[in-house]
Amino acid sequence: MLDVSDPAPSFTLPSTEGGEVSLDSLRGSAVVLFFYPRDDTPGCTKESIGFSEALQAFADAGAKVYGISRDTMAKHEKFTAKHGLTTPLLSDADSTVCEDYGVWKEKNLYGKKHWGIERSTFLIDAEGHIARIWRKVKVPGHVEEVLEAVKAL
Repeated sequence: MLDVSDPAPSFTLPSTEGGEVSLDSLRGSAVVLFFYPRDDTPGCTKESIGFSEALQAFADAGAKVYGISRDTMAKHEKFTAKHGLTTPLLSDADSTVCEDYGVWKEKNLYGKKHWGIERSTFLIDAEGHIARIWRKVKVPGHVEEVLEAVKAL
């Protein structure tokens, strides 16, 4: 299980911006990674829209923001277009990055167990270390809380 001050696990994933995003290439900037269960579900949509609406504020504070789920690039692109999202989304189709960050969990929904992404956000400092972790995120107020943490770095 990752903890604050641990090195953030490296990855390279396809992005809705085109091409791939590598965490190592983002050194020198703070990075916010928000892991979410699925495109176009109510909570995930609200969270993604919230980060998109605050994207400029994060940039002004020196942070890059990325959403990560197991959805395919085709689903990400459809989701982005449908809701006018500006936050880049990364596809972790084989859940390797989700496992590395400890967000791939067994869940219990109406008495049925299944595996899925636990909504979580990681703030990574400019040196590539985890500065803050939010697990089992509740969407209301979350984007603002993360932005305040970025400003406090």
